[in-house]
Order: sequence, then C-alpha cells, then structure tokens
Amino acid sequence: MTDMSDTDERPATGAITMTPVGRVHSPRRDPGDSDHWGDVVSSILVEPRFGEGCLTGLADFSHVEVLFFFDRLAEREDYRPLLRPRGRADLPEVGVFADRGPRRPNRIGCTVCEVVSVRGRELRVRGLDAVDGTPVLDVKPVLRQFLPGVVRQPEWVDRLMAEYFGE
Repeated sequence: MTDMSDTDERPATGAITMTPVGRVHSPRRDPGDSDHWGDVVSSILVEPRFGEGCLTGLADFSHVEVLFFFDRLAEREDYRPLLRPRGRADLPEVGVFADRGPRRPNRIGCTVCEVVSVRGRELRVRGLDAVDGTPVLDVKPVLRQFLPGVVRQPEWVDRLMAEYFGE
C-alpha cells in the first residue's frame, strides 16, 4: 500500500486549455454509427503552424496513437453510477474508467491506428474511430517498448468489440 501524504492528494487544477494540432477527415460523419471501424481510412491534416516537416520520420512507423476530442458528445452528468457498456443488458455494469465509451470525463479519445501514408502535413491512417471534423489533440508513434507483453481483460470485452473493428 502506498503512503499518501497530504501533499499527494492535491485538488484538481481547474480548466486546462488545449488547441487541436489538426482535424480528422473521414468518410464517417455520424458519431452514432459506432461499429465497423477496422477498414476506415481517414486522414489527419496537421495545422500549418507545425510546418511542412512536422510528420517527417513518421512513415517509418507501422502505427500511431491518436488522441482526439469527442466534440459532438456531452459528458455524462454523473459518473458515479455504474453503467453497462453501450447500454447492453448482456454486459456487466462497470465504472467510468473501466469503459472506453465517448461520454467520458474530458471526452478524450485515444486509438492506435495503422499508418497508411504520410505526405507533408497529411497523415493517412486506418482504424481511427473518429468522425469527420474531429479535433486531434496529439499524434504519437507507437513504440513496442511501451506496449505490454500480455494484456488481460474480461471475456465480455470480446463480445463488446466483436463488431467494432469488424466488417
């Protein structure tokens, strides 16, 4: 058990302001259409303020991690009640941090995507589950040293995700 002193239990710092680094351009426009993302190819156009060379070297990586803002959905009013992922009766009730749904605190999305191509300030990716116009907060190359060797998850997640990236 970790010893928590008074200085370790700091209150939230208040508002944090972020400026998107770019926007998603995707054939998907409906945030309610939430399955079959696996073959979707989208592009991220990075803002001109980063220069034409901002993505240089990224094509050498197979995957990137894209952090984005769910700007079309409101946060939940109360995060304390346990909810079933996607409202499905066949799944267990879980807390907000055991679910990856879009109506989450701060509405931040995070997806590992395959790099399709890089050209100037345009990054094309496959499997990004963000609709057209979504603000992108950051893009990072995926490094295998940061990936866990083994991932453990409950069996219900396989049922939940069966259609998410599928055809």
